[in-house]
Amino acid sequence: MKPIFALAALSLLPFIPAHAQETHGISIANMDTSVKPGDDFYLYANGNWIKRTEIPADRAGIGVFTTLADLSNKRTADLIEEAAKSAAPAGSGQRKIADLYNSYMNEAAIESRGSAPLRPHLEAILAIKNKTDLSRALGETLRADVDALNNTNFHTPNLFGLWVAPGFNDSDHYTAYLLQGGLELPDREYYTSDTPHMHDLMTKYQTHVAAMLRLAGFDNAESRAANVVSLEHAIAEKHIPLEENEDIHKANNTWQPSDFTTKAPGIDWPEFFRAAGLDKQSSFIVWQPTAFTGESALVASTPLDTWKDWLAYHLIENYAGILPKAFADERFAFFGKTLTGTPQQRPRWQRGVFVVNGLLGDEVGKLYAQRYFPPEAKAQAQAMVANLIAAFHKRIDALTWMAPATKAEAQAKLDTLYVGIGYPETWEDYSNLEIKPDDVFGNFWRGSLAAYHREIGRLGTPVDRHRWCMTPQTVNAVNLPLQNGLNFPAAILQPPFFDPQAPAASNYGAIGSVIGHEISHTFDSEGAAFDSKGRVRNWWTPEDLAHFNAATAKLAAQYDTYMPFPDLHVHGKQTLGENIADVAGIAAAYDGYHASLNGSPAPEQHGFSGDQQFFIAFAQNWGSKAREAALRQQVVGDPHAPAEYRAATVRNIDAWYDAFTVKPGDKLYLAPPDRVRIW
Repeated sequence: MKPIFALAALSLLPFIPAHAQETHGISIANMDTSVKPGDDFYLYANGNWIKRTEIPADRAGIGVFTTLADLSNKRTADLIEEAAKSAAPAGSGQRKIADLYNSYMNEAAIESRGSAPLRPHLEAILAIKNKTDLSRALGETLRADVDALNNTNFHTPNLFGLWVAPGFNDSDHYTAYLLQGGLELPDREYYTSDTPHMHDLMTKYQTHVAAMLRLAGFDNAESRAANVVSLEHAIAEKHIPLEENEDIHKANNTWQPSDFTTKAPGIDWPEFFRAAGLDKQSSFIVWQPTAFTGESALVASTPLDTWKDWLAYHLIENYAGILPKAFADERFAFFGKTLTGTPQQRPRWQRGVFVVNGLLGDEVGKLYAQRYFPPEAKAQAQAMVANLIAAFHKRIDALTWMAPATKAEAQAKLDTLYVGIGYPETWEDYSNLEIKPDDVFGNFWRGSLAAYHREIGRLGTPVDRHRWCMTPQTVNAVNLPLQNGLNFPAAILQPPFFDPQAPAASNYGAIGSVIGHEISHTFDSEGAAFDSKGRVRNWWTPEDLAHFNAATAKLAAQYDTYMPFPDLHVHGKQTLGENIADVAGIAAAYDGYHASLNGSPAPEQHGFSGDQQFFIAFAQNWGSKAREAALRQQVVGDPHAPAEYRAATVRNIDAWYDAFTVKPGDKLYLAPPDRVRIW
C-alpha cells in the first residue's frame, strides 16, 4: 500500500501478516502434515507454526510481512543512528533524518512542553464565529491523505480528502480528486452497524473522545464527546460503502468549482478552496457526489459549537503520538488495545522509525537501497518479472472467451506496463521541509503542510509514469492503474519471499505469486476499467465484459461463504479486486515457474515435488496469527480477505488438485465447472 503521512498512526502499527524461515525453500517445520491438504491447505502449510507461535504483546498480529518489516525497521534504525553520528551539514537529507528522529526521541522535552504546542491551533478553532469561518478552517485542514485506487487511508479524519493523481479522462496530467472523509474510526460500518460488538466499540469510543478532550483542558468533555460522536455518526450515514467505492465509472464525476455551491450547498466553497490553496483549480473529480452533498448539508445544519469540538478533537487525536505520554497512552488504549486487541505499544525507537519513514521516507530510502539492494538482486528480480509478464501474454493469447480486439488491448497494457524494482528512478524532494532538532510538534505540522504543498504543486503538470508511491524500505508491493505501473520495493525482495538460494518452485510460489498478483491488478475489477495509457475507457466487447463480470461475481460469491466468526463473513464484493489478483496471480506464477524449467524435470525438496513446493510456498506467504479484534477490523474495512482464505485460492487452480490428489468429498474440493477461471 501507498504510505501516506498520518500522525494518527504513530501509536499503532497496522496489522500485516508474517512467518519464520529456517531453510532455503519451503519450511517443513512450519507444516502440519497431519492435516489433509484438500480439507485445509492453510493449516497443512502453516499449522505447526501457528501452534507454536505467540503474538507478541505489542502486535495485533504477526506473519511473513511483519517479520520482514521488523528487519527493515531495524536496518532503518541503524541507518538513522549512522546519520545522527555523521557530521552532515545543516539542511542536508541525513541531518534532517537525524534531527527529526532526535526530536521524537526527546521525551523529556515533549513532557516539559505539555499541551502548549496545541494551544494556538485550538485557539484558532475557538475563534470560529460563523459558517464562513468554519468553511475556511475545513479548507485549511485538507490534506492529500487518501489514495482511492490503492485503498490507502481511504477514509480521512479531515472532512474531505484530496488525492493528486493522473486524471481519469486526461491521463497525461495530474488532477485533483476529492473523497469523502470526516471519520476517525476505520470505516462507516463502525458507526452504522447495530451488532452488539459494534455498539460496545462505539460506547468505548465516545469515552475515549471525552478523555482526549479532557486532557487538552476542555470542560464538559462528556457532553462535547457525545456531540462529536453523534456528528461522526451522521457523517458515516452519508458515506458510500467500501465495495461501492471501487466502481470507477460511478466515481468519475467532474465538477467545476461553481458546481459545489449548487450540488453541495452548506459550505462556503470559494472560502474552502481559497484556504486549501485550490482556488485556481479549474475542475475536480468528486468520487462520491452523494457524500459531498450530505456532508456539506451537515455543515449547514449542525450547530457551530459541535463542529468546533469536532475540529478540536481531530486535531488532538491526530497529534497525540507526539504530545506528552498521557495523550499517546490514551490514544493507544483505544485504538491499540480496544480496537485491535494489542496489549502494549511498540518500543519508542520503533515508533521513531515510523516517524522518519512517514516524513522523510525517500531520504531514508536512498540510504537503504544503497546498503541493502545490490545490482545483482535487482537483475534477478527483473528477470522473474519478465518471465511472469511473458506468462500473462501467453495466458491472454490462449483465452477462448475473449475477442481478438479485446485481447489486443489487454496485450497493449502488458506491453506498456512499467515495473519498478527495488527503488525509484527519481527521489522525493524534501527541500520545502524545515526540520528542527528540538521541535517535534513543529516538525510534524510543517511536514504535513510540506507534503500537501508538494502534492498540490503537481496539479496540472505532466504525469511521471515512473513515479513511485512506496519507499525501498517498505515491505509491500503495489499496482498503479492510472500510471499502468507496478512498484516492488527492495524490502520485499528478500527471503522468504525471494531467496536466490531456494529452488525455483519456492521462489515462484512465494514472490512469483506476489508479482503475478500485482500484474493481475492490471486486469482486476478496477484495473480492467483503464486502458494502456491509464485512461478510463471501455476497451471490452459487450460479450467479453459480460463473461468477465459473470466470472468475478462467481468469485465474490465464493468468498461470501467464508466465515471467520459466526456473526461475520468475508465480503466478496469488498475484497473482489484482491481476490481476482490472487487467482490470476498464482495461475500466471505457476505458468512462469514451468517456463523457467525449460523442459527439465523439477528437483524435489524434502520429498515434495516441484508443483507441491510451489503451492506450499504460496500458502506459506499467508502464515499468520491475528488477534480477534484486529481480524474483525480487517473483515469490516479492508479490501483484502483474511490470510487463511487467501491461501484457499488454490482451490480454483487445476494443478493443485493433481499435486495433492484432492478428491470429491475433501472440504476445499470444487468441481471443475465451479472453479473460477478469469485470466
